[in-house]
This record gives sequence, C-alpha cells and structure tokens, in this order.
Amino acid sequence: MQQANLGDGVATARLLSRSDWGARLPKSVEHFQGPAPYVIIHHSYMPAVCYSTPECMKSMRDMQDFHQLERGWNDIGYSFGIGGDGMIYTGRGFNVIGAHAPKYNDKSVGIVLIGDWRTELPPKQMLDAAKNLIAFGVFKGYIDPAYKLLGHRQVRDTECPGGRLFAEISSWPHFTHLNATEGVSSTAAPVVPHVHAQAAAPQTPHQSPPAAPKV
Repeated sequence: MQQANLGDGVATARLLSRSDWGARLPKSVEHFQGPAPYVIIHHSYMPAVCYSTPECMKSMRDMQDFHQLERGWNDIGYSFGIGGDGMIYTGRGFNVIGAHAPKYNDKSVGIVLIGDWRTELPPKQMLDAAKNLIAFGVFKGYIDPAYKLLGHRQVRDTECPGGRLFAEISSWPHFTHLNATEGVSSTAAPVVPHVHAQAAAPQTPHQSPPAAPKV
C-alpha cells in the first residue's frame, strides 16, 4: 500500500497496488511514452458506489472480470479506480495503453470513480482522491503539467461520467472544451455498465511536492 499526498502536504488518499485488491495478471501490457497529455474521468455506473475497502476491492475485481472475461480485453480498462472509501486503486497504471476512451487510450490516464454519478455528486473523499492522484501524476512526470482534463462523454457518445460528476469536473483546473476535430458531441446514450471500447491503435516551487509512494 502506498501513500500519496497533495502539494499542501496533507495526506488525503492511499494508493493501493494491484496485488492489494487481488487483480489477476493482465493478458498483455503495452506502454506508451509519457507524460500523458490527457486525463479522462469516468464513472462505473455499475458497480454502485462502495464505501468500505473490501467492497471497493470487490468492485475492482468485478470490473476486471467483466473487461477481461466478457469483453476479451487485456485487463481492466481503466488506469485507476477511486472508491467511496477515498482510496485509489491501481488499474493498468500510468503510461500503459488502456481501454477506456477510443483514440485517447494511448495518451491518457483514465480514472473511474466507482458508482453512478448521473444525479448525485461523489463524496468529497472521492473527489479529493482523484485530484490527489492527478497532482501526484504530474509531480512524478507521468502526466503533462499542461494536461487537458476531459469527461468520457467528450470523446465518446455516452452519459459517462454522469451529468452531476461532469458538471463538477467542469470547474476543475485544466478542464478543456474540445473542438469538433478533437472529440465527439456530448449526446446522451443508453448506459451500459463498464462498456468502454478498446482503442483502435495500440507545481509550483514553493509547494511541498506530493510524497513519494511508500509501501
């Protein structure tokens, strides 16, 4: 288990490894050169929000089962998951080609907030953990300091990450409105749990930096 904290030095989230949540091995791993220029936010819709760490670990395993065994993907589609317990769960991880956003899988970090966030706002600990993870990724060089923050609906015809969560991230730093040549229109589509298509192709100086992960 690892610790990550924001620039103000206050620890707000723990980063759990794949072995912590009981992930099976990926079928294969394909890397891309970082830093990633995009961060893409998702919701799982199903599984529903989890509030205890054992429940969230099971949600991660359920998503991996669906993606690997039913969809035939190499691994869980997302780079990271965020639980209602405020924990960060490592999925494919940084600089690994994902299966969460067509045309962006080989140049983005895909973060799923576990739950259905169409009408409700995720709890503060989830939102803080997502921000924490992004700050940590920037500090470690995995995410470009000038990254563009997107909701899944901006690059695919879907409701994801849910209207309420999308409204929230629209107020975050680096949120970006794509033009017609970069993304797709935000048209609501039927909600299908975990169905995110595979890619066609494979701080400031005075802030305390995010702490290096500790096992």
